Amino acid sequence: MPASESSAESIAARLSDLGLTTRVEEHARYTSIEAEVPETLPASAWRAVLEVVAGADRFGLLASSLTGRTLWAAVRKAVPATGDVRGPGRQQ
Repeated sequence: MPASESSAESIAARLSDLGLTTRVEEHARYTSIEAEVPETLPASAWRAVLEVVAGADRFGLLASSLTGRTLWAAVRKAVPATGDVRGPGRQQ
């Protein structure tokens, strides 16, 4: 299992352990984790939630009076190594 996949699964599992329902989606360059954050989440739990998402490459919170609060995190996938990544016309 690639490290990025393991990291994304770990983040999702830890958020679930904190009582949040998570969704994990694979994309071409990253894996995203989303969780709905209930209004009833205690302030004391926020520190733990932030410690979990700090392990991601990017994270944020979308808040709206219509859709509530959605916590998101993204973990970049490893780029496959290739022989020459300088591109055509760049070889020396």
